Amino acid sequence: MKLGIILQSNNPEHIWNALRLAITSLKAEHFVTIFLMNEGVEVDTIDDTEDFDISKKLEKYKQLDGKIFACGTCLKVRGKAKVESCPTSSMEELLKMIEESDKVLVFS
Repeated sequence: MKLGIILQSNNPEHIWNALRLAITSLKAEHFVTIFLMNEGVEVDTIDDTEDFDISKKLEKYKQLDGKIFACGTCLKVRGKAKVESCPTSSMEELLKMIEESDKVLVFS
């Protein structure tokens, strides 16, 4: 299955759970793409806590060859040049992800 995840939250628990699902899906040999939008593009500025080890989950996701992209316009609105953990992307790439996915989930 091809799973598309739109992550549009900077809430640590939302990010952590989206990454947990993505990692579990990759381990089950599914294809996963995450697209960061809105506050989701702030993922690299969220500090790890005792409960939510976001940086470790993000690294594990990437080690399993999960794809991740960040909305360039959302970054620009926040005065950010990029997200360190992933390439900058566009609405065209988001549309492509949606079209190619069997299922699309939104974490907000």
